[in-house]
Amino acid sequence: MRDHDKELLFCKHDLRQVLESQEIALTKEVDGYDRNYLLNISVEDLCDYLKDKYRINPIIIHRDKTYIKSHGETQIDVRYDPLRFILDKTRPCYVKGTSIIFAVPFEGDKELFYCKASTFTYNPPRAQISSDEILITFEETNPDSEKIKVEFENRVADIERHIGFVTNDVTPFNNGLRAKAKQKVEARRARLLRDQGIVSALGYPLKQASDIPTTYSVPSVRKKAVIQKPVSTTSPFQPEPALDAENYEAILKIISDMVLVVERSPKAFINMKEENLRQHFLVQLNGHFEGEATGETFNYEGKTDILIRSNGKNIFIAECMYWEGEKSLLGKIDQLLGYTSWRDTKTAILVFNRNVGFSKVVVQIPEVAKKHKNFKRQLEYKCETGFRFILHHNDNDDKNRELVLTILAFNVPK
Repeated sequence: MRDHDKELLFCKHDLRQVLESQEIALTKEVDGYDRNYLLNISVEDLCDYLKDKYRINPIIIHRDKTYIKSHGETQIDVRYDPLRFILDKTRPCYVKGTSIIFAVPFEGDKELFYCKASTFTYNPPRAQISSDEILITFEETNPDSEKIKVEFENRVADIERHIGFVTNDVTPFNNGLRAKAKQKVEARRARLLRDQGIVSALGYPLKQASDIPTTYSVPSVRKKAVIQKPVSTTSPFQPEPALDAENYEAILKIISDMVLVVERSPKAFINMKEENLRQHFLVQLNGHFEGEATGETFNYEGKTDILIRSNGKNIFIAECMYWEGEKSLLGKIDQLLGYTSWRDTKTAILVFNRNVGFSKVVVQIPEVAKKHKNFKRQLEYKCETGFRFILHHNDNDDKNRELVLTILAFNVPK
């Protein structure tokens, strides 16, 4: 049995250097972006793009789809056959034989077949690699089908073993790629903002009152296709104040704590209408944020239920609603988007359920939100009856104008 495949696999390039070069290329791309493009773009969209672009697709072979690509008569050079006595080995000595070529389809980055992983052997397999197939050739003067089949299976198994070595190195690289991209993007954005002296654009903290009431305080709940580069304007970046994450969470906790009061004292709220219920939230918010929370305050295109302003800027907007099905929530999201100007980045919808089947309502909320035309992605949010999403503003020409929407669902007395 003779094999004329001359291509050694898994030994040409050092995989560690290949992975390092990918990270260097990612860094160069981030550093090469136009400054205004980088400051105006959605960071999350850009990181998704960079992750997909620089991700290395592991090799997956489809052994069950193996087929014989070709077979037939051929001329075999036997001058190096140890069972034949041939004096002159300087020139070919041909005899007639049979050629069989097996094809094993695969998907993934072809170049990984030529990379040496951190785990390797000194006797790597041989094969020919086409764009999407592994080709293993046998040339026999006296073919034996059983021997050929056994040898073929052994070679494929050896190739699979080396693919496993490569995948063990590639997988952690891919898993950490988005975090590395975000770190590099945010680091350069921070440098650009610092150089302009506009660090205030990174957050707009609220001033908390010193005498915060603790009446409603409760323990915290533990909780390789074509890659399209995201589009962003390169017009001069204009920084705007934004509510920082810490205060956003503080506001939501105040609201959640107030709902616990409603749930624990149902008789006091059983006949209360939406606008009266909202006033109880405003009392608590104003106690924490020095009278800057208002209800039915005009903002942009309409009136919103709860609005917090700081130094004349709208930094938090929330809407209240009673659950009446999918249409009611989609309509409330539309209403909220109509109230928000492009400066507003932190929003919330408080869903009150007075119907039977609260658990079903909770299951429906994320499904409904994802159907909205402005939905971009869902964020992790450790709350049993709460969900967080990223939406873009109604200006379809600039989908980088994003807002955070947190939907909190509460069961109130019927």
